[in-house]
Amino acid sequence: MEPLTWTGSLAGLNIIFSILIALLALGIVVQILLSLVPSTGGRAMAADGTLAAEKGAAGFLGFIVNWLFFGFIALILIYLVLGIFMGTGAGIFGGMARQLLPVWIALIVTFSLSITFKRRLGLYGKLFDSTVGMIGFAIVMFWVFAGVMGGVFDMLVTHDSLSQFSGMKNKLPGTPLRGAEEGDFQWFLLGGDNLARDVFSRLIKGAWVVVLIAPMATIFAFMVGITLGLPAGYYSGRLDTILSFLANLILAFPVILLFYLLVTPEIVLTGIPNYMAAVLFIFPVIFFAVLLNSRYYTQPSFRTPLLIVVLGGMMWAYLSLISNDGVIVSNDNVLIPGLPEILDWIPMPPEILVVFVSVVFVNSPTVFRIVRGLALDIKTRDYVAAAQTRGEGAWYIMLWEILPNARGPLIVDFCLRIGYTTILLGTLGFFGLGLESESPDWGSTINAGRRLLSLYPHAAIAPALALLSLVLGLNLLADGLREESLRD
Repeated sequence: MEPLTWTGSLAGLNIIFSILIALLALGIVVQILLSLVPSTGGRAMAADGTLAAEKGAAGFLGFIVNWLFFGFIALILIYLVLGIFMGTGAGIFGGMARQLLPVWIALIVTFSLSITFKRRLGLYGKLFDSTVGMIGFAIVMFWVFAGVMGGVFDMLVTHDSLSQFSGMKNKLPGTPLRGAEEGDFQWFLLGGDNLARDVFSRLIKGAWVVVLIAPMATIFAFMVGITLGLPAGYYSGRLDTILSFLANLILAFPVILLFYLLVTPEIVLTGIPNYMAAVLFIFPVIFFAVLLNSRYYTQPSFRTPLLIVVLGGMMWAYLSLISNDGVIVSNDNVLIPGLPEILDWIPMPPEILVVFVSVVFVNSPTVFRIVRGLALDIKTRDYVAAAQTRGEGAWYIMLWEILPNARGPLIVDFCLRIGYTTILLGTLGFFGLGLESESPDWGSTINAGRRLLSLYPHAAIAPALALLSLVLGLNLLADGLREESLRD
């Protein structure tokens, strides 16, 4: 078999694509240069009081750039649609497009339902009124669907991500698989790495590692930050001073050095990460216990069974998270038993636990400071004074009056913080810390590929572009959410 080219029989479209890219780049550069020149006249005012479109050369150039951009997007969609139908006949892009068909279907269904019912979906529905927000959401959900379908259900991968294939070491993208049997995928779409493993399959498997750890670690960091930040801002005084000092102490420590300390084998053997996990992971349980108790305090007949069910399930999950092979901490000096293995329903390998704890510990102080600042501001509002006049408890006011009115900035920061966490995970993997060496996470893959970057760049560039696109999508999503939250 012949090696695949990037676009196969669609090579004729490459000329149009190149021309569009060149014209679009030129138009953007000219727009930037024109913006530096002082304009002699302002924009005209429309009848409804809004600013009309620019006139003259600047307005015409903006019109042209917009249409070039739409043409660029349309051509990308043409590549995609034809690639889905033609498969590897459309080259490497076609092969990947067809392999990712379940992801495209999931995206279409998600967007169709969301746009149809957007007026009933609150802030999430308003996101679809923002072009930037929709683009960011599409990129993020692409990787979420790819990670779940490829990492959990093995629907997208072309080969086993850990298997080595004879003769495929450092092979370029589109290389035919030597000795492929019937039923095997015939090519390495993105080439082979230095251990003769399929880069495309490892890219998809690595997406699952990222979309599993980054959002969950960010949620736990928010639970810690919210649970401590609300009382610090609401009560102020000595409590605020102590908690703020501890947060600033952690923030003053260099992040990378802190990661090095937490994930080094000597520290891991002492059990310190396990102790930290036992403390940090209890905060969601505390948060929901206080949340439900403050809300249903006046309804004890409903509150008590609700707390028993919810907290019972959460405590089971908590013990399952911090337990591994039936123990919480096990070293030469200490042995703390955990859940029996038969009841341990959440797998948390030690290397994942260390990374998880490191990310939560580093992010929590920043979330704490944001929540504290919002609580200091919102507690002076009239509706908080009205709740105090009604005789509501302090925790009810914090969780049911202050926190809902702080949701806009917190949701935006949550999206941004997932991006920061993704970069942190990539940094840890790049330095070979935390996750095992054969892990397909993007940081580890970039680190493995960088050694031969000058000769075989594909093994490092593919996960690097994936990491870049996910972080870009999260930033665009945060911008869209910020834009819509300001309109509330």
